[in-house]
Parts: sequence; C-alpha cells; structure tokens
Amino acid sequence: MFSFDPYSPAVDADPFPFYRTLRDEHPCFWSQEANMWVLSRYADIVTALNDWQTYSSARGNLMTELPNRAGATLGTTDPPRHDRLRGLVQHAFMKRNLASLDGAIREAAIDALQPLLGQRQFDFVEDFASKFTVKVLFRVLGLPPGDEVAVRDRAVLMVQSDPATRQKGPAHIAAFNWMSEYASGIIAERVKQPGEDLISQFSLAEIDGERLSEREVLLTTTTLIMAGIESLGGFMSMFALNLADHAEARRRVVADPALLPEAIEESLRFNTSAQRFRRCLTRDIELHGQQLKEGDFICLAYGSGNRDERQFANPDVYDIDRKPRGHLGFGGGTHACLGTAIARMAVKMAFEEFHRVFPEYSRVQEQLPWMPSSTFRSPLRLDLAVG
Repeated sequence: MFSFDPYSPAVDADPFPFYRTLRDEHPCFWSQEANMWVLSRYADIVTALNDWQTYSSARGNLMTELPNRAGATLGTTDPPRHDRLRGLVQHAFMKRNLASLDGAIREAAIDALQPLLGQRQFDFVEDFASKFTVKVLFRVLGLPPGDEVAVRDRAVLMVQSDPATRQKGPAHIAAFNWMSEYASGIIAERVKQPGEDLISQFSLAEIDGERLSEREVLLTTTTLIMAGIESLGGFMSMFALNLADHAEARRRVVADPALLPEAIEESLRFNTSAQRFRRCLTRDIELHGQQLKEGDFICLAYGSGNRDERQFANPDVYDIDRKPRGHLGFGGGTHACLGTAIARMAVKMAFEEFHRVFPEYSRVQEQLPWMPSSTFRSPLRLDLAVG
C-alpha cells in the first residue's frame, strides 16, 4: 500500500518518485504520518494558493509550525490582516532601495570566496553559501557583526523537524527561542536609534497612521532571519547542485552570464528548496472524490507541482531555455514570497563571482546528506571538486 511521509529521510533524499505516484494515482491523498491531505498537482495547488478564503494560513504555514508564530507573520495570516501586514512590510522594503545593495552583495560574494582560492575541493554549503547568505542578510537587516555563526546555526535548526516524532524537538524550539530573544534585543535598539535597515523600517513603518504591533515586528523579524538564511542558502545550494549535475548548462552560463536569470528560474522549478507548505480548510470540500472537512490540514507540495507534466513539458529535464513562467519555487497567490527580488539578485551576483573563480566544478558525493525538514529541502553538505 502506498504511503507518503513528508518527514521520511527517503523523501528528503528524493521526493520525486513519491510525487509522481501522488499526482498520477492519489491527487488528493491522506497522509497518515503527517495527519493531513496532500495536494500534488499544479492546478490544485494554484487553486489553493489563490483561494485563501478556503485554504487558510492563519493556523500556520510550516508543515511543523513553530510555537506562537501563527497569526502574526505574513505567512501565517489571511486577508484583511495579511494585506495590512504585507503593506507595512512592503513599505519598509520600498524604502530600502535594492539598487543600493548591489555593491554590498557583490562584496559579500567576493569576501566569501577568498578563503577558497587555490583549493581543489570544498563544501559549497558551509564554505561559501552559508557565509555569503549570512553576510547579505546581516547587511539587509542591519544586524550587528559578531553573531553570524550563532544566527546561522539557529536559523537552520528552526526549519528542521524530528523525523522520528514528526514534530519540532527541544533543540528546534530552543533555537527559535534564542532567535526571538536575539531579535527582540535588536528591535529595542532600532526603536531607540533607527537607521536605514529593514528592522528599523519595520519598527517605524506607518500606513494611514497604523504601525506593526510589537509581536508582529518581533515574529516578522524572526521569520525573516530564519527564511532569509535558510531559504537563500538552500536556494543557492540547490542551484549549485543542479549546475554541478548538468555540465552543459553550467558551461553555458559560465560562458554567458546573461543566461543566469533563466537558469535560476529553471532551478527554482526543477529542484526548489521550498518543497511543501500547509494550509487549513475553513469549510468542507470535495476534491478528486475525497471528502475533506473543515479544520483539516492540507499539504501543498510545491516541489510536485513544479514537476507536473500537466503544466510543464518534460518536467524531469533541467532545461535552462525553458522559461518556466508560473513555477512554484517562490510559492504564489496571496502568500507569494516577498523577498524574491533580493533573492534573485543575490544568487545571480553570487554565481557571477563564483564562476569567475571556479568555472569548472562537479559534485563529489554520490549520496548527499539532506536536511531533515518536512517543509524545505537542501543538502546539509555539498562537496565540489573544482578545476
């Protein structure tokens, strides 16, 4: 009998055969292990993303939610509260001109590459991606230098879950609590002495005289640190993996960096780090012959929708000429990722600099160690041989 356990190490390692069976044979599947329905077809996922009235985020959007987070962040609220919060956060982003970050992002990539010069093999995740993403995030959010390693380690733990208990374990909760205390201290400093950083903007942003509550500022900041580090780092590591595994595509983007944006979009479709998010039904519905009840949780398997042949021709082929418009690598609908512009710019610049130094590379391990997370998917380690 078929089963789908999003907490399983086998799913972490290779979810795509499971997704194919789900799409073809069980498009609306009850996962006993996850205690929720799984939607795997592109059209069903897009419908859910656009129908927030039925598929609510207010009880949390992570497959295994962090305590007290639901209802206070962009990802865990529905309109109209979500629209108010998104408007205030967007206002803060708009005041932080992205063009002003160009130099800092490129400098972060160059700095992260310096220790790797002359090496023949290294771990892309630990030795480049993590160092680069932390530098960028600290610059964007205006975090004080000195805590980079501690912040990165906690952010990675926060998105993980225990595959045995299928819950957040003590280490994951402790990481979240540490990050909340850390963010609270930074916010207090920014309220007293605001700057041009995003946390200052969140704390002070007003639309029609309304500001974020203290809880919203705290949990939005905590979530941005977590998502900024893990989403960007995972995104970069998956892109490096895709290029390492597809030598022709890599050589083309190295020879012509103008191809990088399309290669990035295809990577987001082909092997996104944002694999699965959840919703909660606000009413009874029938879907694919199944009766779903109000209060049931729903898993939206973005990684499966991106490989759905009903939407994308030859979906298991990594094709940088595809131009995969409408992919789910950044979610979609009301809860489309707000940091897409920064993420795309940062990854493009990072790989421009990386390819100047390392135009040839391939992965060393045949089997990769994968992060234990029911929501995100990225390698814990990616050893590259360079030449």
